[in-house]
Amino acid sequence: MSNQPNSSASIVSAAGLAPLLTVLIWSGNTVVTKASAGVISPGSISFYRWLLAFVVLLPFVGRAAWRNRAALRDHWLKLATLGALGMVIYQSLAYEAAKTTSAVNMGVMVALMPLLSTVLAGLLAGERLTVASLAGGGISLIGLVYLTSRGDPMILINGGFHVGDGLMIIAVLSNALYGVMLRRWAMPLSMWQQLFWQIAFSTVLLIPVFLMGDISPVTAANLPLILYAAIPTSLIAPLCWMIGIHKLGAGRASLLINLLPIVVAALAWALLGEELHSYHGIGGALALIGVGLGLRKAPAKADAADETSWETEEA
Repeated sequence: MSNQPNSSASIVSAAGLAPLLTVLIWSGNTVVTKASAGVISPGSISFYRWLLAFVVLLPFVGRAAWRNRAALRDHWLKLATLGALGMVIYQSLAYEAAKTTSAVNMGVMVALMPLLSTVLAGLLAGERLTVASLAGGGISLIGLVYLTSRGDPMILINGGFHVGDGLMIIAVLSNALYGVMLRRWAMPLSMWQQLFWQIAFSTVLLIPVFLMGDISPVTAANLPLILYAAIPTSLIAPLCWMIGIHKLGAGRASLLINLLPIVVAALAWALLGEELHSYHGIGGALALIGVGLGLRKAPAKADAADETSWETEEA
């Protein structure tokens, strides 16, 4: 199937739609993150969201996961590492970075993720580095720098380098490494069970972060924010992201992250009445061209032997 000439059609397949759905959910979570400022502390919403996600998943997956606990004994360190990389380090540092850096700088740092994922996937997961994937990542990066800087990239230089920028680089590197190691570490667990154990380990790792920070109680004002962060963002989005990484590879799937600023801008225009400017169109067009170019090639090699371990099981 990978020899079909019309390989770019994969973007409309389930493999392409899964990470695209993740991006749409993350775009909504951007609004939630902004709304949570002053309503609930970062440490509290991080802990509550993963704890609630674990509780929701427990009756559906817990029994099957417990029956398969022998596999957990063999792979618990990998699952804990994945949870730490993608669910604890990335999100905790991103919240912290927002205190000392601008949204523009954070957007540019996130735009680096596809290139980092592509390079790391080539070095650590054996994915082929192609001219299309590197060029696609580069073009998208240029487009997003132009978009997030509102058409004036010199803003990034004049603004200087902040502590938050360094934290954001570490956060983005952590999330890129998550995708690569998720692809590399084939485990005899369904996606639901892998997600279940990653969330379980993440919740445990976040306990000290929660206890050492400002503890916010659950209130009627912040409960909707917690629910959105826990169900779509912490359950549906990670599962779709895992599907996309397995089917497309870490580098190609991560290219879709570059659609996030475009979706956020569209939502801000449609829901919040914010104006759209020329830099939105120019930067967004370049980002879309880069994503399309990077997704044009089919995966270098289909790992048929790993397919069964990634199929979802009935809990």
